[in-house]
Amino acid sequence: MNSVWVDFLGGQINYYNAGGVQTRCLEAGQGETLFLLHGGGGHAEAYIKNVVPLSKHYRVVAVDMLGHGLTEKPDGAYEIADYVQHLKDLMKAMGIEKAHFLGESLGGWVGFWLAYENPELVSSFISATGAGLLVDDFDVTRSDALKNLRKLSKRSTTEVTRDSVRARLNWLFYEPEKSITEELVEIRYRIYSNPDWKRIEPNVQSMMRPEEATKWYIKPEHLQKLSVPTFVLWTRHNPSTPWQTGERASKYIKGAKFHVMEDCGHWPQWEKPEEFNGLVHEYIQR
Repeated sequence: MNSVWVDFLGGQINYYNAGGVQTRCLEAGQGETLFLLHGGGGHAEAYIKNVVPLSKHYRVVAVDMLGHGLTEKPDGAYEIADYVQHLKDLMKAMGIEKAHFLGESLGGWVGFWLAYENPELVSSFISATGAGLLVDDFDVTRSDALKNLRKLSKRSTTEVTRDSVRARLNWLFYEPEKSITEELVEIRYRIYSNPDWKRIEPNVQSMMRPEEATKWYIKPEHLQKLSVPTFVLWTRHNPSTPWQTGERASKYIKGAKFHVMEDCGHWPQWEKPEEFNGLVHEYIQR
């Protein structure tokens, strides 16, 4: 089986000083900038099948978000505001005044608040199975799936083995046997084995705990005020927030587009990259 890095041929790995935080980015292309934001506990390789194909049209930047992947891991609360500030610092470090943002899971949550609070920085926003939605009481309190994710995340960090990492990855996919490779397991295993990740991981996981995340939930009154062009992209088998919630959320956003991808879980960009890339480009070029 080919390495996932074959998909990244032609791309570059660059580091930027974003507000004092050395930040790793996978990059390719020229033109308008498209930032790709991964989920909680993730890393830029989540988009390794998307960076180079989309770089035919954009300057694509997949970010190791604050504390994640190989980006530096400062002490801190790791609340949504911290991630947003890190992205603003990264844009400044890269000399980028405005960009398109696509976020999956936590990345969608962070991307929303960046677009909501700083629309002047955001050309368009794509939420792909984005986290943090609370359009009715069911959305966050239906958290059996999230409780399971918290359990898997804790185990994969406190008991770092390739088996625990595989179990955590298994949660992401509709058909894990087709998507999880030994290489993907090894990449995440090495990231999770980093002592600095173990140090900050409890703070990172705080955004999965309702009692600490409440003030950042995305509610109808926030969605109604979102002023940037928005595409809500969901999957039929997302293991956390169901597609119906994404659809309801999209109806609160003026002019938003909504679409459901079939036969995908939490990582549609990995399970169906060609379809995903096409939908993203089609929306940005609308």
